[in-house]
Amino acid sequence: MTAILQIFRQALWIPVALASVGLFALMVLTFADVVMRSAFNAPIEAATELIRIAMAIIVFSALPMLGWRDEHISVDLLDGVFQRLRLARIRDGVIQIVCGVILFFPADRIVDLAERARSFGDLTEYLAIPTFYVAWFIAIMTFAAAAVMVLRGLVTLFRPSLLSEFSNK
Repeated sequence: MTAILQIFRQALWIPVALASVGLFALMVLTFADVVMRSAFNAPIEAATELIRIAMAIIVFSALPMLGWRDEHISVDLLDGVFQRLRLARIRDGVIQIVCGVILFFPADRIVDLAERARSFGDLTEYLAIPTFYVAWFIAIMTFAAAAVMVLRGLVTLFRPSLLSEFSNK
């Protein structure tokens, strides 16, 4: 079981690397666009759609790792109550499983939207990139994030020692 989770943990770095590359490309594109606009009065026309695509890649690539490391935004209004009752681990595991299961529904809807964009032949304005590629990427990363959250919730409930092993390495 530990070997499987170790492989899983290593696989989570692939989308993080993709997000890093996307962020770097976004930085270079923005710099080039500003220089071209200011110095030569010739902005990069496709910059807007490339920035949109890069932002989608950056945000949705990071979702699985955020889910595994439990770094989502959370509100801790009732944390004291659950800690006094010694139910914090159970609460965390159940919330992660529920959030993961709920996340499957928007992912499924994104698949429908991607297929609709493919069937209509939707393209971006300047570069004529088919929009369904980006939508499918968003759907796949959302499904991955949902699966990761469910897995983390199960590990939190049944083998919480594995989480501490991974956080120390």
